[in-house]
Amino acid sequence: MIKIRDVCKSFGSHEALKHINLDIVEGETLAIIGGSGSGKSTLLRLLIGLDRPTSGEIYIMGNPIAGMSEKRLDELRMNMGMVFQYSALFDSMTVGENVAFGLREHTDYPEEKIRAIVAEKLEQVGLPGIEASMPGELSGGMKKRVGLARAIAFNPKIIFYDEPSSGLDPIMTARIDELIIDTQKKQKATSVVVTHDMASACTIADRIAMIYEGELIAVETVENFQKLEDPRVQSFLQRMHVGREARK
Repeated sequence: MIKIRDVCKSFGSHEALKHINLDIVEGETLAIIGGSGSGKSTLLRLLIGLDRPTSGEIYIMGNPIAGMSEKRLDELRMNMGMVFQYSALFDSMTVGENVAFGLREHTDYPEEKIRAIVAEKLEQVGLPGIEASMPGELSGGMKKRVGLARAIAFNPKIIFYDEPSSGLDPIMTARIDELIIDTQKKQKATSVVVTHDMASACTIADRIAMIYEGELIAVETVENFQKLEDPRVQSFLQRMHVGREARK
């Protein structure tokens, strides 16, 4: 579904990503982990076409996107859904209008069909009947779920998540993890989750990829990842464990 071939990304003299090679197969959930500044968010921006690699190529569903025109990229993005770290809801719009935004912008569906899709997706994320609510009336976890409802409105083949558990308490984090798993099953989508939360990564992912100082240092199943003897991996796992214990 996604192929990354020898991708590098530099900002001036800073090499944010160094020769990344990775295949993401159809239907899997891949968690991309790493510390702050490791390059994982830069990679996500490249995958959704918000930025272009300095060198190398990225193929989405067989399409090379590095040199693709913005118009063609917009067409390809119709197959992608994006759940942003801070939900990125429009505060001046109702929940229903937020979920319907892309449908109204990019389709000629009649309003009746749009309203039906909005109701279906809100129910799918566990928020039925809140179309008339405003984002300011929602909790952080509810906003994340509305953001997911908007992302899946087109039934995308690929869903990208940017730090889905960021800013949430452990109980809501567990609910979001369950929702990601449930969404992947229902949508039959390929999911890419960028996170610093190792516990979430182990819960939701089929495989884990770790980026360290711009380099892809490990790609393994969850079980095998935790057994890796690489000191950089073990240090990250230990820091995550200490952090979780401190928050209890």
